[in-house]
Parts: sequence; C-alpha cells; structure tokens
Amino acid sequence: MRIAVLTGGGDVPGLNPCIKQIVNRAMDNGYDVLGIRRGWAGLLEYNLDAEDNSNYVIPLDREKVRRIDRSGGTFLHTSRTNPSKVKSKNMPAFLVQEGETYPEVVDCTDHVLKVVEHLKIDALIPIGGDDTLSYGERMHHEGVRVIGIPKTMDNDVYGTDYCIGFSTAVTRSVEFIHNLRTSAGSHERIAVVELFGRNSGETSLIAAYLAGADRALISEVPFDVNKLADLIMKDKKANPSNYAVLTVSEGAHPIDGQVLESGEADAYGHRKLGGIGKEVGDALQRLTGQHIIYQQVAYLMRSGAPDSLDLMVAFNYAQMAMGLIERGESGRLVCLQRGVYSDVPIATLSQGKKRVNVPELYDIDSYRPRIRHIFGMPMFLT
Repeated sequence: MRIAVLTGGGDVPGLNPCIKQIVNRAMDNGYDVLGIRRGWAGLLEYNLDAEDNSNYVIPLDREKVRRIDRSGGTFLHTSRTNPSKVKSKNMPAFLVQEGETYPEVVDCTDHVLKVVEHLKIDALIPIGGDDTLSYGERMHHEGVRVIGIPKTMDNDVYGTDYCIGFSTAVTRSVEFIHNLRTSAGSHERIAVVELFGRNSGETSLIAAYLAGADRALISEVPFDVNKLADLIMKDKKANPSNYAVLTVSEGAHPIDGQVLESGEADAYGHRKLGGIGKEVGDALQRLTGQHIIYQQVAYLMRSGAPDSLDLMVAFNYAQMAMGLIERGESGRLVCLQRGVYSDVPIATLSQGKKRVNVPELYDIDSYRPRIRHIFGMPMFLT
C-alpha cells in the first residue's frame, strides 16, 4: 500500500502534526508514504520523462517527520493550484506540444492521473479547504481513492463544524485585540482590527465575542457606516478609558458597496480580499473626528505553532483518515459534527456554503455578537 499526502491553499497551524500522524500510522502498517509538494502543483508539475522529480514528490518516513509537529505551517509547502483549470500560459513546458493551440484554460487532469498511476499511489489524502478538497472530489470521481481532511482558519468548509487552524486563529486574534487595548486606551482612540476570513464572518464574530470587542462587522451582514459611527462613539464615551474596539471581517462590505477585492483571480476564481478595515477606519475618522488605530492582523492569525485544540483535531483527523483507508473507503471527508468525530461523503462540501448563523449569533441592528441560546448548539457555534 502506498499513501500520498498533500496540503493546499492557505497554511494553518496543525498541518505538520497532521502529516506526522499520517506517516507514523502508515509506517506502523507497513505502508509507503509519499509527500506531494506544493499541493496539487506537485502532481501537475511532475514530469514523467524527467529523472529527478524530488522537487515535487518526496518519500516520507518517521525520521523526516520526527520534529515537524513542533512548528506551524506545512513543511510540504502549499499552493492554490487547480489542475482542472490551468491557464495555458502557466502550463508546465513539458506538457506543451509544439504547434498545438490551447484554450485560455486547460484541464490537465489526464496528466495528473498518469502521475498518480506512475507513482503507484493507492490512496491520496489532500488536506485543505473547500477549493483544495473540491479537486480531491474530482480525483475521487476519476477513480482515485481519496480521503479528505478539512483545514482552514476561516472554518468555512461545508459538512464539518471544525477545520484545522480555526482555534489557533481565534486564539491569536483574541490575544492581539487585548494587546491593542493598551495603545487604544493610552491614546483614547478607536481601534479597528481587520481579520482574515474571506466570505465567512466567523473569525470576526467569535474573536469579538471572546475578546469583548465593542462591535463586529461580519461578511454576512452589510453595514451602514453612519450608524456604525454613532454606535462606536457611544461605546467610546461609555468606556472609562475613553476608547473602543471594532473587529472587521475582510469580506465585510457597506450596504451601498461591494466586497473589496484586488488582483487577478486564482485558479479557483477567487481574488484577494483585504483593506475594508482601512476604509472603515478612514470613514469613522471622517465622521467622528476621532483618531483611529487600524490593525490588519492578516497572516499573523495563522502563523506559528498550533494551540492544543488544533493539535488534538489534527492528530485525530489523521487517525480517522488512515482508519478509513485501512477499511478500504474512498470519497470521504473526515469531520466533526456537534462535537463528535465522524465522516461524510466528500461531495458534501459542494452542497452548500458554511456561513455565520446570523439569526442565532448576531445582532444586525447593533453590529455585535448576540449569543443567548447555547443549549443544543455545537461547541464552535457554527
């Protein structure tokens, strides 16, 4: 039996521990393990006619992974490559036939399947968000045995309550918000903290809830900046230290505006988000006359070593994935549902969008978390 593992999309704390557990259990079973480097790009860039492809695929054993769980990120590296949608200008040179005319976007899945066959991969474990895992679903339909593991600090993979990386991202955010209070209070300012989260406002909502931020803007609810200015000024005046704190999801947008995006769309059709916190801060300064501290937390949310919860989930997801492989399963996604470890068809992730439960968790009139009915809800309020 030969297992291959890859990590795609944004890095999060917990990926390395997950890889280590997969390798150790596979070695216990006498399996071979391959590490695919840079996500799906490793299979796309693998040249069947080249003598050395170690830049794309490496053998893994206990010694190679012995210490990787002590740090964050992914030692296999990552990318946002989608082999089914490769721009012709980005196709690997060895796949380009002289004199051949190619469409703007090329499906290179046939090549990826040949690489999987060439490497004698019996089962493939992609660790990623809904984009990375969606191509895993494609591979499953093409006949490759696939077991997916969900990771994303946004916690927005449909079909699971929890994704590797979310706890650490929220923990970091709460720490930064509390730390920022010293400057905001010292200078009597309004602190605007912009958080990663793409089109899910869960990081902003939960971080604001746990850190006791005054207001929180989330992706799911458009905001009125004039109304927000009135509310945040009331918060500032009510604070004995004369400051206020606002969290902003990078996917938030005003009632009469659009989500701020920049740059070229990636292979999954997503453009880069960010900057809405700066716009909100500038508008608040203009409307209130107050000085603003604007802090974009961004990559710091998913940097460094994982917390204990992400370690536990990463370890357990790895054990579950290997257990499913040992049972001969394919096309499954390991998950947590209402606090219980389980698995669902990998196709589940494309059956909906995971977003904040606004009626239960958010006050749309006051722009802040409103969490009252906890009984019966999953641990992470998703």
